[in-house]
Amino acid sequence: MNHNLSSYHIFYAVSNTGNISKAAKELYISQPAISKSIQKLEENLGVKLFDRSSRGVTLTPEGELLYAHVKSAFETLAIGEDKLRRCMALGIGQLTIGVSATLCKYVLLPYLKDFIKKYPHINISIACHSTNQTLKLLEDGKLDVGLIGKPAHIKNIDFYSLRQIEDIFVATQDYLHNLKIRGVNRQHILQNSTLMLLDKENMTRQYIDNYFEDNQILIQDAIEVSNMDLLIEMAKIGLGVGCVIRDFVKIELLSNILMEIPLTPPIPKREIGFAYKKDAKISKSLARFIHFYEEYELS
Repeated sequence: MNHNLSSYHIFYAVSNTGNISKAAKELYISQPAISKSIQKLEENLGVKLFDRSSRGVTLTPEGELLYAHVKSAFETLAIGEDKLRRCMALGIGQLTIGVSATLCKYVLLPYLKDFIKKYPHINISIACHSTNQTLKLLEDGKLDVGLIGKPAHIKNIDFYSLRQIEDIFVATQDYLHNLKIRGVNRQHILQNSTLMLLDKENMTRQYIDNYFEDNQILIQDAIEVSNMDLLIEMAKIGLGVGCVIRDFVKIELLSNILMEIPLTPPIPKREIGFAYKKDAKISKSLARFIHFYEEYELS
């Protein structure tokens, strides 16, 4: 297209009004400027667009053909502007969040319930992956934000800490009683029980493995799963000793369905928070999401 948008805007206005004088008033430009623009457009296209008379101007057949397309284009632009104004007024936006299945259930979803009530026009997509996968997707620019446990080493990622979580080992009272009958004392429960852990690709498992290594704890038998909910359920039926996050088994601990196994030293607490691609521009939707979460945590 060899003509700028203003030329077609002038053509569109003259076509609608059928009068150069009226088009000039509508566009707040002079009549000579209108006439010159139309003349130049006709010369460049090599066709006559208007028939002129004392009563005004009418489109030629060639002008009618061009007008149909120009009209469609300007109506599409008007629709786009209207949608944009409504988006701005309603706070419409898009947000893609990466999060593990465990943090999604116990941390993200309770918060999203209130967030959606306040911002119903923000479209939210959730990608459930391990922390390592979430970090990779963030670096590739495929996520807006990740809710993750803070990794030991972060590259090209900004991390905003929200709160701490604590990993603990739990089992049923019956399972611990049976260990005691077999002569296993409290200090050696982990070494002499069936441990139930997340798989080795999970960052929580990597954190626990580092604890084992630092404290020279050798694992005998282990069941590996990819979901902490499954670890909790397996621990509740007495299958073994499960490594879980304290906040996620509060009810089970208070009701003595599960018993915490004291560790010396205890597993150090770790942080969870939001992760973003370094130097990435934060959208309005993401800014609202973060600000609301900060208020949510304080309430």
